[in-house]
Amino acid sequence: MSQEKKYEVTILLPAYNEELSIVATIQKIRGLYPDFEILVIDDGSTDNTMQAAMNAGANVWPHPYNMGNGAAVKTGLRMARGEWIVMMDADGQHHPEDIARLLEHKDVFDMVVGARTRNSETSKHRDFANWLYNRLASYVTKFRVEDLTSGFRLVRTSVVRDFIYLLPNTFSYPTTLTMGYLRSGRSVKYIPIQTAARKGQSKIKLMSDGTRFFLIIVKIATLFSPLRIFLPLSFLFLFVGLAYYLFTFLTQGRFTNMSALLFNSSIIVFMIGLVSEQISQMRYDRVK
Repeated sequence: MSQEKKYEVTILLPAYNEELSIVATIQKIRGLYPDFEILVIDDGSTDNTMQAAMNAGANVWPHPYNMGNGAAVKTGLRMARGEWIVMMDADGQHHPEDIARLLEHKDVFDMVVGARTRNSETSKHRDFANWLYNRLASYVTKFRVEDLTSGFRLVRTSVVRDFIYLLPNTFSYPTTLTMGYLRSGRSVKYIPIQTAARKGQSKIKLMSDGTRFFLIIVKIATLFSPLRIFLPLSFLFLFVGLAYYLFTFLTQGRFTNMSALLFNSSIIVFMIGLVSEQISQMRYDRVK
């Protein structure tokens, strides 16, 4: 029985209706890195993405229906045969030439991420949203997060597979993966990259997905570092309660029910934060 071929690097391309760009992306990667595995996870495309990728020489693994970008990435992480995995978009935004820049740091850092610069061809509203997400993630992780939602990143296969159970099936997998690595004490390196405008229509909707991303980041923040969220809320209730008590004492000479409610809320939120922190720590007992 022949053994499965192993590669040093797998280039993972999750794809959904990307027939306009998938061939050019694969051909450019193949020309630059002929010895790398190119793995395309076709997430139930309704166009010619799967056949086009196969004709271009990629190893294609199809989903029977559209399961989500994160689900495609999880399938790719399981199926990859390389020691290292480079995740990148199949829509032409990322330049294959930058793969070598990620690989320069593979022996030093656990994850290397391409951080989009201001010269990238991105919309202003998305730049603002990314800036907001980066600031929130930096606060939660106590680490300067330069591009929380970048899908262009390098990881070691044996390490990232320990985090698959944490990843969602949606576009927010980069957020979860970044915060999971940082929460587990793994090292992360950002390198500046310049992205191009995508080919075809974006799958991300500004209002619905933007709101969902924000809620996901808050949820992930409470999952990975609960006290970073609950503690400020507890202090807020405490200070408001003290201020209101001082006001009512000076104006009415009494301690009101509202002050008592605010003090009790401060204690309850603090205790919930402590319990959540313990549960979060227990979850990470599953990660090596």
